[in-house]
Amino acid sequence: MTRNKKIVVVSLLIVVLLIAGPLLALKGASFGGSDDAGSVKVEEITGGEAEPWATPVLEQLIGGELPGEVESLFFCLQTALGVGVLAFGFGYLVARKKYGGDRSGTAGDKEKNS
Repeated sequence: MTRNKKIVVVSLLIVVLLIAGPLLALKGASFGGSDDAGSVKVEEITGGEAEPWATPVLEQLIGGELPGEVESLFFCLQTALGVGVLAFGFGYLVARKKYGGDRSGTAGDKEKNS
């Protein structure tokens, strides 16, 4: 096994442990979202329910609440878009370093100035 394969295997094992560790260590725990935790905290402080300041645009357009599947779809699309932007940025930086990203002029301009 080459060195790169060992690094990949060890990295994957670490990721699996990071994912499974909390689930195994905290059996029966409820993993709620930040929206739920915020609502509970507002109720504790004010003694009443939290009222939203704005209504989501899509809920206004369809005249009701979005189904959970659609919310999950939008979340996945947002994640994919973010990962795509990050991957493009990292790829650009690697290519610039690999192929010499000097943008001060073209190769022909450098020869003329020499």
